Amino acid sequence: MSFNSRRTILFSSALIIGSASVDTNATELDTLKRELVNLQQKVVQLEAQQEADNKPAEQGVKVGGAIRFNYGMNSYDQDSERRGGDIDFDLARINLSGKVADIGINAEVRFHDYMRVVKFAYLDYDLTPQWQAQLGLVPVPFGNTPVASHSYFMTPNYFVGLEEDYDLGLVFKRTMQDNWQLDLAFFKNDDHGGIDGAAEDRKDRYSVDIVGLRTADEGVYDTPEQKLAEYNTLAGRFAYQLDHAFGTTQIGFSVLHGGLDNGISRAGNYHAWAMHASNRYHQWYVHFQHTEYDYQVDEFTQIAVAANAMYDTIAAKASSTTMGVSYDWQVEFGPLTELTVYNDFGLMHGKSDDSANTWMNITGMAVAAGPVFAYVDLVHAKNQPFVGGTLVGDSEGFERRFNINVGYYF
Repeated sequence: MSFNSRRTILFSSALIIGSASVDTNATELDTLKRELVNLQQKVVQLEAQQEADNKPAEQGVKVGGAIRFNYGMNSYDQDSERRGGDIDFDLARINLSGKVADIGINAEVRFHDYMRVVKFAYLDYDLTPQWQAQLGLVPVPFGNTPVASHSYFMTPNYFVGLEEDYDLGLVFKRTMQDNWQLDLAFFKNDDHGGIDGAAEDRKDRYSVDIVGLRTADEGVYDTPEQKLAEYNTLAGRFAYQLDHAFGTTQIGFSVLHGGLDNGISRAGNYHAWAMHASNRYHQWYVHFQHTEYDYQVDEFTQIAVAANAMYDTIAAKASSTTMGVSYDWQVEFGPLTELTVYNDFGLMHGKSDDSANTWMNITGMAVAAGPVFAYVDLVHAKNQPFVGGTLVGDSEGFERRFNINVGYYF
């Protein structure tokens, strides 16, 4: 092979190698450009997300409410049984919730045929990420939360003022951090402002509260002649949460102590305490609570209470044991979206007036279909308010109530 031939081959090879090198560089450059574009798009997305996270929460107050109706058929009302039960208007209610200038507002006003009542009305403010302060007509921290009962009728504890109770005061709430929660509260008066409150009728209230002493010559449902009201109440609730193979268990202890005033001087003291536990395992929820209360006023063994436009009577001292179980699931059956079946049991015992024990068992179902929500309850009870009896009754037999409460919520 001549020198010129070898030079031609080498030159051609160089051109081919150079061309390949240029092509390879161009491909890598295109790849880098595409990656750069993708990175720039990712940066834009992250910046937008960061801006959304740092944006203040939406301010304003939302208005909601409900309209509810109630059907009942009772063994203690023969006329109602003869008619196959009756339907009554239950309530119309207005709810306010929201936040303005970082201060939250929560309120509910209820309109019944027989009364208009403010269930709760308070402001809240986040002091730190862990602590919140609530001021106004506030829920009293006591017992199992968020659910102490499932049914429309609640447990016997409600009828002595130890479930679904709201009083005027200040509450400091610590959220569930490090598996524990703490509520500390001071309540100056009950929801009517105490013994000198300006309420037109002391029995028109949602929460059950002490309103007087029950003398021997008064009937169970009479207006008490000797007024009485709670004041300067301290309350605390502690709960600890355990996560394990069988779900989440919360155990806790609640206590409250306060004074009783008769309008002239301090008439005595009252206190209550409760041990409570609950467990959530998938759709199952189980809860238990033991409660004791004591109203210490001279030699009186019975106390007059009021709520729901009526007076009633309770023992000055008693214990209660409540327990319940429920199972809930999401469904797609016509308009139905949620379904919960439950059984709640309550026993009031050890009463200071030696009246008979109170028993109540509720087997029921809660049904949700969009904005419509209903309770369907079958109640068997003895010496139980709203089920043909009273907490100081001496009935030996059980009464029965079949009840359906239907509401439209908005």
